[in-house]
Amino acid sequence: MFSVIMVPVDLSHLARLRRALEVAADLARHYKAALHIVAVTTAAPGTVAPTPEAFDVRLHGLADEFGASHGLSVEAHTVISHDPAADLEDKLGETAHGLGADLVVMSSHKPGLLEYIFASHAGHFAAHTDLSVFIVR
Repeated sequence: MFSVIMVPVDLSHLARLRRALEVAADLARHYKAALHIVAVTTAAPGTVAPTPEAFDVRLHGLADEFGASHGLSVEAHTVISHDPAADLEDKLGETAHGLGADLVVMSSHKPGLLEYIFASHAGHFAAHTDLSVFIVR
């Protein structure tokens, strides 16, 4: 049913991502699908890493560690954006289509007051893409 699964991650919130990663791994194993972890960052120094290259090293480390612990081959993809907060959904959509993803597994958090006014990234992405999206809380 699914052959390519993409999981967007935010390296500054790894604890919140574990459940979505576990769901994605389970689906990848079940469907024998390729699993891709994608993160969007800026070229400017950030709290996660001082350079995009350092960010990429951290992301690949996560993919390697996660893949080894689940017996899966996991590919990592770092996407550079001039403004990740504004471009996130567009960059994720472009990357998903570029990878040929037929499922995107995204993590979300419990809605707060702001989510009643503005959609969360996961909610906005799911509402505005032609891809299948599985949102995990």
